[in-house]
Amino acid sequence: MIPLAVWETPSRPLTLPTPRSSHEEAAGTSLGPVTPRRQQILDIAADLFAARGFHGVSVAELGAACGISGPALYKHFESKDAMLAEMLVTISETLLAEGRSRVAQAEGPREALEALVEWHIEFAIAHRSLIVVQDRDWSSLPDQARERVRALQRAYVDVWATQVRRFDTSLSPEASRTRAHVLFGLLNSTPHSGRLPDTQMHDVLRDMAHGALGLA
Repeated sequence: MIPLAVWETPSRPLTLPTPRSSHEEAAGTSLGPVTPRRQQILDIAADLFAARGFHGVSVAELGAACGISGPALYKHFESKDAMLAEMLVTISETLLAEGRSRVAQAEGPREALEALVEWHIEFAIAHRSLIVVQDRDWSSLPDQARERVRALQRAYVDVWATQVRRFDTSLSPEASRTRAHVLFGLLNSTPHSGRLPDTQMHDVLRDMAHGALGLA
């Protein structure tokens, strides 16, 4: 769903909420309460995993980057696997929850698609590292977390596909889903396409997405 490569160090203006109903169900391991320190560790881990790969970063290196010892990380996360699970489950939960929220507030399918495009661009520009990690380290997820992410991603695709088909009623459900996936490929390209300042990149992505959807 997210075909991406490495990127240049991004800014991080967007804070991800964690609309999680069941910690254990979400990751197949215990996900602890969200705290500023816990989120800070996840942000640092995302940058390291994106730069060097999940298996290329040791617990000791993670700890050092966070200003603590490797073993001290276990006060916040059960394991490095649990850290990756929480990271990727959370982004999928957040994309879905915010996408549904913006659609619910839209007046019609055009406005809903515009809102979805805006939301995903905000995410893709602010969190290049998370996109890279999800693409490259998907296979390292624990089984239950992988299934949870798959389910969340399918639901997110459905949110988009429903609005695509509402906007263009001539499309079949499969054609609508295909267009949604194509749009994700465009919007999630920021790790290697984001050569412009963020505000300009935002406009490029928005204009291209609107054109692809027939919103221009």
